[in-house]
Amino acid sequence: MKRFEPVIGQDVGEVPVRLLFTQDEAGVLVDQAQEPMVMTVPHLILRELIAFLVLTWILVMVSLLWDAPLEAIANPSQTPNPSKAPWYFLGLQELLHYYPPLIAGIVLPGLAVLALVIIPYFEINIRRPPLFDEKRGKRLAALWVTIIGACVAMSLPAEVMPWVLVIPTLLGGLVITGSALGLGVLARLQDRSLAFWLMSWFILELTVLTIVGTFFRGPFWMLTLPWIEGIY
Repeated sequence: MKRFEPVIGQDVGEVPVRLLFTQDEAGVLVDQAQEPMVMTVPHLILRELIAFLVLTWILVMVSLLWDAPLEAIANPSQTPNPSKAPWYFLGLQELLHYYPPLIAGIVLPGLAVLALVIIPYFEINIRRPPLFDEKRGKRLAALWVTIIGACVAMSLPAEVMPWVLVIPTLLGGLVITGSALGLGVLARLQDRSLAFWLMSWFILELTVLTIVGTFFRGPFWMLTLPWIEGIY
């Protein structure tokens, strides 16, 4: 039996040697592709330090050039209209405009967190093959059946038409379709996997909800334009 001894080396592809023991006739999955590898120190740490210093410098310059947008001292007898949550909760507050509190505050956020927990355990996040590498027509049909079904499912329990969820979902479907058909600059996204599109849709929905709740909601939570007062 070959004897292994700890050594010091520069090739991260060979050091350390990894051993894998299997039982019975279990097969071993071996990836022959040698991906480029770098050490955490100093490569990653140095880049993180540079990013930290640049961000700190930007925050210092912004604080010197502009005052913080603070309002008057809070008065318990005068509730502002509208009373908005911090920006990172405005997406949930926007959902409350369309759904009952149970759905907007518990069911939808709970489903989002559950999806983020379980999706990495599916194969789509391991191999990540292109979504339309085969059976393009059938997968496009399945995509639009899923999108239309999702839009209907999002609209049924809503008290008001949830256009902030439906419109981004439809636009996302158009982008995916354009990438599958190789239209214009969208052709560069042909090799993207299902995991990429799912996360992109989630980020798009969260961004739209936050932007609408932050800039386009005025008194009584009615739609308004952020640069014109009095239009709702």
